Amino acid sequence: MGKDAFEIVALVARPAAGKSEVIDYLKKVGETERRERFHVGSFEELDDFPIIWRWFQEDDVLTRMGRERNWTDERYYFRNPDDWNVLIEMMSAIWEEKLAADPKLPDRTTTIVEFARGGPNAFREAFSHLSENMLRRMAVLYIDVSYEESCRKNRRRARPGLEGSILHHSLPDDKMEFYYKENDWREMAPDGEGWFEAKGIRVPYVVLPNEPEVTDDPAKLGPALEKAFGALWRIRSGG
Repeated sequence: MGKDAFEIVALVARPAAGKSEVIDYLKKVGETERRERFHVGSFEELDDFPIIWRWFQEDDVLTRMGRERNWTDERYYFRNPDDWNVLIEMMSAIWEEKLAADPKLPDRTTTIVEFARGGPNAFREAFSHLSENMLRRMAVLYIDVSYEESCRKNRRRARPGLEGSILHHSLPDDKMEFYYKENDWREMAPDGEGWFEAKGIRVPYVVLPNEPEVTDDPAKLGPALEKAFGALWRIRSGG
């Protein structure tokens, strides 16, 4: 952990819960203020959605060439459910590669790792596929919304022609139910703040409630994030 900023923050939630809005808000805050209020320095993002979108594109190219799809079927469901864990392993490998190239990266940069999970390949499974090196440096902010609210916001953010956009990609209702209706977060981390274990490593977490919604209003989101990140910093520092 840096002197005044997190090394790694995992920003996790159900789909459309508000993760992208949090990152968008943080980008618009100057670095000095961001460090003081949120303990987030100059930051880089690791998000698995761009990888998923590239897989979709790759499979469509293979289909046009008359070859077998690699990752997904014709409805863009994963052919192998374990591919959710491949995504986590890939993000972990990307971060480890960056660290090897620049060992001082965590001293000056907060890495924000963003992903949504549900079903049998949910959060406990996902965190077990991050490297121990990442887990030891990590703090987790979970944005809490119900499945029904996740579906509502997922429909709201859809923009035709922007399916590959971080802010405006959206899932059909059948995929939301199949992949995300079940959620094991509260089994893994039952309280509003505390610690959970992954690979035998204690990882601090704080829950940011987003129902009623705060991520749609910067005037509400700023204070809510300041409170949540402040609590997370206190837990992380006291661990």
